[in-house]
Amino acid sequence: MSSLFERHRAVAPDWLALYYRHPIEITHGEGRHVWDADGKKYLDFFGGILTTMTAHALPEVTKAVSEQAGRIIHSSTLYLNRPMVELAERVAALSGIPDARVFFTTSGTEANDTALLLATAYRRSNQILAMRNSYHGRSFSTVGITGNRAWSPTSLSPLQTLYVHGGVRTRGPYAQYSDERFIDACVADLEDLIGHTRDIAALIAEPVQGVGGFTSPPDGLYAAFREVLDRHGILWIADEVQTGWGRTGDHFWGWQAHAENGPPDILTFAKGIANGMSVGGVVARAEIMNCLDANSISTFGGSPVTMAAGLANLTYLLDHDLQGNARRVGGLLMERLRAITAGVDGVREVRGRGLMIGVELTRPGTDVPDPDAAAAVLEAAREGGLLIGKGGGHHTTALRIAPPLTLTVAEAEEGAAILEEALRAV
Repeated sequence: MSSLFERHRAVAPDWLALYYRHPIEITHGEGRHVWDADGKKYLDFFGGILTTMTAHALPEVTKAVSEQAGRIIHSSTLYLNRPMVELAERVAALSGIPDARVFFTTSGTEANDTALLLATAYRRSNQILAMRNSYHGRSFSTVGITGNRAWSPTSLSPLQTLYVHGGVRTRGPYAQYSDERFIDACVADLEDLIGHTRDIAALIAEPVQGVGGFTSPPDGLYAAFREVLDRHGILWIADEVQTGWGRTGDHFWGWQAHAENGPPDILTFAKGIANGMSVGGVVARAEIMNCLDANSISTFGGSPVTMAAGLANLTYLLDHDLQGNARRVGGLLMERLRAITAGVDGVREVRGRGLMIGVELTRPGTDVPDPDAAAAVLEAAREGGLLIGKGGGHHTTALRIAPPLTLTVAEAEEGAAILEEALRAV
């Protein structure tokens, strides 16, 4: 056991998870690679949980951070902040939400917490609809709406949460249906659920479930839900913390796969926008964002330094069409992974969109989750020089693959080859 690991265990809570039997200390990175304290080089297919979205040590971002830090690091939202206004203008325009207002936070958890505050205040209700297998953060309110047992340590909550079918296409009572019938069944379930409740504030949903193992419904499900929600005045919150900024390849936002009936009422984001700096945020129509009747500020949300990082990173992402790269290279990587896992009995499914790919592992020939195999593949991949993640609603039995969006075809092939060796070894 390393000295740093011993020190970590002595001061950090037991529930603060670390990957690997022998946890690694990442000391530096460049592009799609990182190095540990022993000097070993890894191809990074997880990006600090989808947060180093563009590349490690991206010169444009590090330069923007350094220059802004040399001027002023902090002032709070009590003062005018040019980088914050400039980034808010760009996010509002990209969001697709009319008359949009933007509020910056320091994390996706805080962004979702703020969205819940806005929705419940606007609707004067503490009832929330969420998706089964969902994850929305680690604050008291977001844990209370998380539909994934592995990430929900308490049932206590300031909200009353009801869970809806639809976030997982290939498991559950409707898995055998066609896409069209699947959507019809989920809509019928939603209609029935609403009939048994008092007024509901909002439905919150990840277009692709992140911690849940990169699962998603058929395109159009949330558009169909939206027809029902609108009839009852219920708001739609799209949790884009992991799906935003072009990661899914086909769309800039995950909700755009369900856009038939318009954009969400509220959109939350975080993770990759500042390429590793701590930024989250909420976008909402002005009437919703302005509904609070008490003072509110953010001490650290909208920090000049993190906003400068966000501006530089967003500019790079758009100028270099990283959404297109996610679509092209992600499509190749998905095909490669499906090919190499076709002969592996323990792989139930390869799924995802763009550079957001899940590989679900089960006991060979069954649908029984195999979390031990997932943990073993994670270890074997690291030994081979590849960092990936894991998740899933059934005992953390899915591998999560989400490289920086600048991933090259050669790096995709290299990572797939390492993962193939790891899967066959396990």
